[in-house]
Amino acid sequence: MPQPVLPGTLDLLALKAISLGPAHGFAVMERIQRGSREVLQVEQGALYPALHRLEAQGLVEAEWGVSENNRRAKFYRLTAAGTRRLRSEQRNWEELRTAMDALLGGSAAERSA
Repeated sequence: MPQPVLPGTLDLLALKAISLGPAHGFAVMERIQRGSREVLQVEQGALYPALHRLEAQGLVEAEWGVSENNRRAKFYRLTAAGTRRLRSEQRNWEELRTAMDALLGGSAAERSA
């Protein structure tokens, strides 16, 4: 069942999706949904403000181009600062995940050991 993106994680998910290569907004949304095996559902009303915020922070750069549907679209790509932020946020997320696993009973591998 599709779930909304957890509060505070959309920027990280967008950076990760864009790290796979330049993409327009709809493609970013699709990458997040496919990458989560269709569990996470991103609303356009949340994604586009997040992309604009990332651009204003200098974490992504945008350039107008033509989409695969022959429509004009803004394509986003990571900047060096965006790459650094993504790495940092991934480390933070891994620490949080490890702590949550410990609190909630550990990972499947830990339970079977």
